[in-house]
Amino acid sequence: QVQLVESGGGLLQAGGSLRLSCASSGHTFSNYAMGWFRQAPGKGREIVAAITWSGGSTYYLDSVKGRFTISRDNAKNMVYLQMNSLKPEDTAVYYCAADPSYRAIMGGRANYWGQGTQVTVSS
Repeated sequence: QVQLVESGGGLLQAGGSLRLSCASSGHTFSNYAMGWFRQAPGKGREIVAAITWSGGSTYYLDSVKGRFTISRDNAKNMVYLQMNSLKPEDTAVYYCAADPSYRAIMGGRANYWGQGTQVTVSS
């Protein structure tokens, strides 16, 4: 089975930065599109960013464009989400996801999910 493990969440003040990491195992990593999703308390899960197999194309939620950057290192089986200029509304549990289809991830669907990591941003 594909295993995804997120790390890097924490508590910080508005305007700060965090880098989330997702370690992948159990599959041919380079053949999977990857994504980051988030879910705030009482709200639905929403896509934050996605990246193709090769990293040649990316997608971002409008509210995070210019602040967040998704990247991947296929040699290390890792996906990252660099988050800058964080706002209180970014507070959520962030999930890493994998799917053979980039279009599926952009549509909010994925075959595999990590356990989530908490990001809390105070004003």
